[in-house]
Amino acid sequence: MIRIAAVLLLTLGLVACTDATQDLNGPTEPLGNFQLAYATVVAEEPAPNKLLVSRDATPEEWIEAVDGALEARFRRFEGDTYYHLGVKVMAYSLPPPIVPGKSALHVIVTIFDDANCIKMNPKVHDVMVIQVFETRLELTREEQMQRLAESAAKDIEKWLREMMASDDWFTEDYKPAANAPKISGGC
Repeated sequence: MIRIAAVLLLTLGLVACTDATQDLNGPTEPLGNFQLAYATVVAEEPAPNKLLVSRDATPEEWIEAVDGALEARFRRFEGDTYYHLGVKVMAYSLPPPIVPGKSALHVIVTIFDDANCIKMNPKVHDVMVIQVFETRLELTREEQMQRLAESAAKDIEKWLREMMASDDWFTEDYKPAANAPKISGGC
């Protein structure tokens, strides 16, 4: 009986960990001077790569899901400097309920410093979300997409916080790299 209870508690804990928006309900920990000016989401042309056995999703559906997740996560920051996010949906996997497999989403991210009119990361940053513990029997395709998009947005925030700690992004100590790529066409 104790083993069954332990397994149930572990399972409930893992299911709770899959909710990437749970932290949005609490107080917002500032991200330095970061304030989102805009996020632009595009999809790989002609469409994101569909991996393994997957249900279909249009580029427009992915753009809407990822854009909504980014807006929900990053509009809460009220720093005094504007930054832009450029996100491209590269690949996904949305297995049907009875087919073995994992839901997945691959996006690439670039962040732009509006004040200095530069790309902050010279190389795109890869974000790969894989939903290992999921209850696909209960989730629609749209709900799978939403969870993946929310997890990707959370992973992007985690990366930005890591860059703030390691490279002073979003702080008064931040110094743009001398070779930072300029934004063509202005900010």
